[in-house]
Amino acid sequence: MPFTFAQLNLPGLVLITPRAFTDDRGFFMETFKATDFERAGIRTAFVQDNHSLSHKGILRGLHFQRPPKRQAKLVRVVKGSVWDVAVDLRPASKTYRRWTAVELSASNNTMLFIPAGFAHGFLALEDDTHLLYKCSAEYDPALDAGVRWDDPAIAVEWPTSDPVVSSKDQDLPFLAETGELD
Repeated sequence: MPFTFAQLNLPGLVLITPRAFTDDRGFFMETFKATDFERAGIRTAFVQDNHSLSHKGILRGLHFQRPPKRQAKLVRVVKGSVWDVAVDLRPASKTYRRWTAVELSASNNTMLFIPAGFAHGFLALEDDTHLLYKCSAEYDPALDAGVRWDDPAIAVEWPTSDPVVSSKDQDLPFLAETGELD
């Protein structure tokens, strides 16, 4: 199998490392293979791919999409690096409001599978960072939602105290103001 799957501390959150075949020409690796992912318990059909470019210090998130089109995501970095954060926003979950962060980079080739019901955000650690992610539902602006990156009820430990945040993300509500998430 060309992938290693490691379950993280929040149920459903999986760190994936693809196997890279390298030689003097460069490398080749598979970044998604439905049968391998299914064997690892990830049975998600992806319907949309996104590409984000950010410069060092840019923080995006924490974003999610409301039902009935909640999104699972498969996130990877192809250039640069990010501090990638997933927050469990499933009210019935034993890990509700808990977060996990991992460094994803072009050099470590790791990917993060984020189940539906989680908020997602990241901080670019380098200039010219390119993040790619697959989504299990198409973007729907009517269902677009998020919570503040600095919400004390979640208390994400970002590796910076002064990120660059868009006005849209800075104006996101605190978790207590979001209402029912299911």
